[in-house]
Amino acid sequence: MGFSFGNREVQNLRQITGNKLLVRALKEEGVDTLFGYPGACTIDISDELYKQDEIRVILPRHEQALVHEADAYARTTGKVGVCLVTSGPGATNLVTGLATANYDSVPLVCFTGQVARHLIGNDAFQEVDIVGITRSITKYGVTVRNREDLGRII
Repeated sequence: MGFSFGNREVQNLRQITGNKLLVRALKEEGVDTLFGYPGACTIDISDELYKQDEIRVILPRHEQALVHEADAYARTTGKVGVCLVTSGPGATNLVTGLATANYDSVPLVCFTGQVARHLIGNDAFQEVDIVGITRSITKYGVTVRNREDLGRII
């Protein structure tokens, strides 16, 4: 089964992980810097990022600093600021920075982790409806439930 993913065709989706697809998409979109704070729900993405050298990963001390750094990066370079944080409190720590960027029309793209699909809606550890929380301060928010949707969503 093939599907269009950026400028390439992924012929056998079962042989490539969503983590690899995400990193590939970031590269194809010209992302050269990402502000990331690893956590349990995003560790596999972090591992993929550290296996390559085209995207520089900036590791701050806290997610709140991370989103403000990405905002400053976007303002000073004219590029999109890209963030990666884990689920729950990692995601909610982005809220003030997302609001600031949104109100000032600064381009940010933030990826957050989420609990496993079967745990969503079950009050699982570090589960939070980050799409709902940020609905009024973002232009677009979505929970990816299937890796087949990554090409369309990204």
